[in-house]
Amino acid sequence: MTWVRDGCSQALPWIWGGLLLFLFQYVAPIRNVALPQGILYFLESLKQRQTSMRVLVLEDDPKIASFLEKGLTQSGFAVDVCEDGEEGLIRVTSTDYDAAIMDRMLPGMDGLEIIRRMRHHGVQTPVLILSAKASVDDRIEGLQAGGDDYLTKPFSFSELLARVHALIRRYSQAKEPTRLEWQDIQMDLLTREVSVAAQKIDLQPKEFALLEYLIRQKERVVTKTMILEHIWNYHFDPQTNVVDVLVSRLRNKVDVDRTRIHTIRGVGYALRRPAKSISNTS
Repeated sequence: MTWVRDGCSQALPWIWGGLLLFLFQYVAPIRNVALPQGILYFLESLKQRQTSMRVLVLEDDPKIASFLEKGLTQSGFAVDVCEDGEEGLIRVTSTDYDAAIMDRMLPGMDGLEIIRRMRHHGVQTPVLILSAKASVDDRIEGLQAGGDDYLTKPFSFSELLARVHALIRRYSQAKEPTRLEWQDIQMDLLTREVSVAAQKIDLQPKEFALLEYLIRQKERVVTKTMILEHIWNYHFDPQTNVVDVLVSRLRNKVDVDRTRIHTIRGVGYALRRPAKSISNTS
């Protein structure tokens, strides 16, 4: 199936990364091998990587699925969309999603059966059920099957987004921050406002998403592949220069003096304090 082929191609960078990490942790110490600095930065980013919020949308109506994918992506999520129940069960039991949005009526396998099998296999991913069935008995049935929340169609996207955030907060048992700060950069995740040295900066959606991602990494190195996964959800060829273009645009707005966003040659990028700047930055 297409999604299997795509999934394998997406996993290759991390398979190679895992092999490098194995060499770094076990082989290099035994052989007393000194690894290049660029590889050390990359391995460190693999060890300390914080994954982006990833949501699975199981919906067979193309218009609703496209609407959800667009809205969630603009809200900073990485989104996988699936329209078949059996395929959806494979995805949700093999991928660590932060949440799943699931229609009740799906071809191949209905949403409630997917949830039952998820729970049977110990998958605790929080599930928001979407359905046109709005009776009390329908909602009770969905929750008893293992769903965590139930939203009837038609629905407001703002309400759905609030419910997804609430599910993720409860599941992670950690309050999701609404503001991020790094040195003199401040971001309001609700109003989407950004300021640098108390000066308001207007950012495009992908520029905002990249800055948020860099700040969340807390000065860790992020590779171009990681940025592609988070911002574009692997919809672009990893050899493309879209990451470099986006970083350049962001620098022109929040890092005019080139002291914040550092380039790690051959690896990726990192937010670094001036006192910790690296000699091979640009």
